[in-house]
Amino acid sequence: MIVVLKPNTTPEVISEISAHIESLGFKAHVIVGTERTVIAAAGDERKKQLEQVESFEAVEKVLPILAAYKIASKETKAEPTVVKVLDLVIGGGNVGVIAGPCSVESEEQIVETARAVKAAGAKGLRGGAFKPRTSPYAFQGMKEEGLKLLATARQETGLAVVTEVMTPHHVEMVARYADVLQIGARNMQNYHLLQAVGEVDKPVLLKRGPSASMEEFLLAAEYVLDQGNKNVILCERGIRTFETHTRFTLPLASVPYLHEKTHLPVIIDPSHGTGKASLVPPMCLASIAAGADGIIVEVHPDPANAASDAAQTINPKVFADTLEKCRVIANALNLKMN
Repeated sequence: MIVVLKPNTTPEVISEISAHIESLGFKAHVIVGTERTVIAAAGDERKKQLEQVESFEAVEKVLPILAAYKIASKETKAEPTVVKVLDLVIGGGNVGVIAGPCSVESEEQIVETARAVKAAGAKGLRGGAFKPRTSPYAFQGMKEEGLKLLATARQETGLAVVTEVMTPHHVEMVARYADVLQIGARNMQNYHLLQAVGEVDKPVLLKRGPSASMEEFLLAAEYVLDQGNKNVILCERGIRTFETHTRFTLPLASVPYLHEKTHLPVIIDPSHGTGKASLVPPMCLASIAAGADGIIVEVHPDPANAASDAAQTINPKVFADTLEKCRVIANALNLKMN
């Protein structure tokens, strides 16, 4: 349910109403908008009715939330959520660019890449320290040493570090080094992990699972939001279909659809979505044209010798050329590429 408060309701009264909602067995999520404040009451609505909350003088009305995902729904918050960390801004008309190698391989590699993508216009640095690989014999990442190298690259460039966390017991360690915690596609429905990152004061980049429906995707985001972390970025990275000409099928219709359903920002991963370096630049352009709030791209100074995902990785020059064209599209749509 959504409890809509009257304008100019004081923080003390908001706290009082929130406490009452929680006494009924619900979680109260206070959402402050430009015009008014609402409280999303999340929980099993079969337990007790919330209509009694309408008796508070400051309550204007109580409305049901029709979507299964309560806090992520536009019914709860009509204004777009803007996620900002360091100079990286995603959402609300801001197009954030995150780029870097699939895996951190050495200090020289990650710092060189960071400098190159920053010069091209990226504000976020991606790089895997922990790598979930299909084969147990493939390169699994440098673990904490890789995190330290990402922090070194941030110190050199000022880029926000975006890296994957794979298990709940790694969350605290990864959060010490990273600015944005990424939940990979394989872990989209790892609910204990989603709850763990929801308890951390760091933005979360949530990738869609390759077989997940849109409702499952948004409910995964709901797990993070329900723990109090409001800074969730949705990432479409392609789904499995019968097609074999690309690694996955990248459905860009996800962008406008999600913008209709949720206030959370939506970015695109054209590298995993296609699996082919030649297709990454045109899909970056198409992503911006579709209204994406950002892109996350795999860039390596020597793609042919990358430790992982070489086939879908572009070099810094191609990346810089691609961003120039993306800016033209963004400008035409009155979007700001930060």
